[in-house]
Formats: sequence, C-alpha cells, structure tokens
Amino acid sequence: MIDAHQHFWTLGRGDYPWPNETVAPIFRDFSPDDLAPLLARAGVEQTVLVQATDTAAETEFLLDLAERHGFIAGVVGWVDLSAANAIAEIDRLRANPRLKGLRPMLQNIEDTDWIVRADVQPALAHMAETDLRFDALIQPRHLPVISEIARRHPGLQIVIDHIAKPKMGDGRRPDNDWTDGMRRLSDCPNLWCKLSGMITEIGPEWQRADIAPFAATVLDAFGPERVMWGSDWPVVNLAGEYLRWLETAYALTANRSEAERAQIFGETATQFYGL
Repeated sequence: MIDAHQHFWTLGRGDYPWPNETVAPIFRDFSPDDLAPLLARAGVEQTVLVQATDTAAETEFLLDLAERHGFIAGVVGWVDLSAANAIAEIDRLRANPRLKGLRPMLQNIEDTDWIVRADVQPALAHMAETDLRFDALIQPRHLPVISEIARRHPGLQIVIDHIAKPKMGDGRRPDNDWTDGMRRLSDCPNLWCKLSGMITEIGPEWQRADIAPFAATVLDAFGPERVMWGSDWPVVNLAGEYLRWLETAYALTANRSEAERAQIFGETATQFYGL
C-alpha cells in the first residue's frame, strides 16, 4: 500500500505562510515520527511526500527527510517554473533521485492562466524530458488550462490533486462544469487523479454520501489505473483522521475488484511516480 499524498513541516524553518492560526489543529510541527505509527496501523508501506510551501529550501528539507526515513518513497517539490533559472534549479534538485515531481501551487496564484504563460513552458518541457511528474494543485477554474497543458506537453505526466477541489457537502451533487471538465481531462492519456483532500473541502460534518458521487465520477472517468489514493495528512486532521479517511476510501471502492483496488491503493502511484 502507498499513500500518494502526505506532508511534513517544521514551522520554525520560517517559510510557511500556511498553516497558521486559522487552522489551529494543524498549526504545529508534523514529522515522520508522528506519521509512522499511523502507517503501521493502516498497513501503508510507502508514501509520497508533497511540498507545502513555495520555496526550494523546503524541497531540500523534504529530500533530506526522505534520505533518513525509508518509508518515504519519493518527494514532490517546488520550483518557480517561470524563473529565468528554472531549468538549472530543476536539474540541481533532481540530482537527488528521490525527487519524483514538482508542484506549482496554482490554487494560490490569482492568474488562472499563469500555467499557460510562455515563460513557464520551457520548464514544463524540461520536466517532461527529465521524467519529472507534475502535481496540479488546482480548483475547478483551472480545468481548461490543465487540459491545454496536457495537450501542449503530451510527454508530461500530470496528476490532479484532491480531484480539483469542487464544492461538496450540504447535499451537493457534481455540477456539470466540474464533471465535464474532469471527463475532458481523462481523455488525455497523460492525466491522472488523486482520490485525496475530499473530506477537508467539506469539513468535520462530512458524510460518505457527500463524497460518493464525486469519487464515482473520478473513478468512472479515469479508471483505477489512473486513480491513486492519498491521505493528505496532516491536513486531513481538520476534518477527520487518517484511518477514518482510509476506511472511507475502502468503502467508496467496495464495488471494484481486488485488482482494481490494488491499483488505487498502491500500483497506480508506483507507476505514475516511478517508485
């Protein structure tokens, strides 16, 4: 089993504008020692450690953690893809083989079209050439531009984090814009999706029925071979906890075969990130 999306942070490093006081339950340090007992109870053998702030220094911090903790199978880091030295910085970081991908924090960038700007394209092309993966931290407003990027760079493997964060809860059903956008993305063979971050979008009052139609849409569109489960720990603690979310994900995939569930809970992440 692989957890395809988790975080660590040491706030005293000084480069985390978030988490902050607005998310008090996770406004503290989280380390491998905090996560290891949960992994043991859950039967999770490996994780993918994902950046949480937009500095290369944090990426170096995560790579150091990966070197010292065997369950961290890979790191998704950060580089300013629009910078003049972006390609050199990518090459500097990828000298460490534990770096598996990069994640620009698109949800925090006001300009929805930033990712399709001309000055970003050389770095994206270099990522494809060097077999680095692209984690897309997006909102529904980004679905058209991610589709464009996938077509411009067919060799760039892209995964949608947290199913693109549609509005969920309060009896909402998937709206047409999100459903159509995700289905268009699934038409691109280089696009994948993480079953992660869903309960946090709703909050502690979430119910399985709130997320079931969204999970079903993703699984039907992408298929288990392009869907991977992630905990989004410790952010998941804002709405629940690690084992409850894992048990819910098992329940959401109960109608799938054992082979398909093996893909969702491990094999897809192995293939996508080259673990």
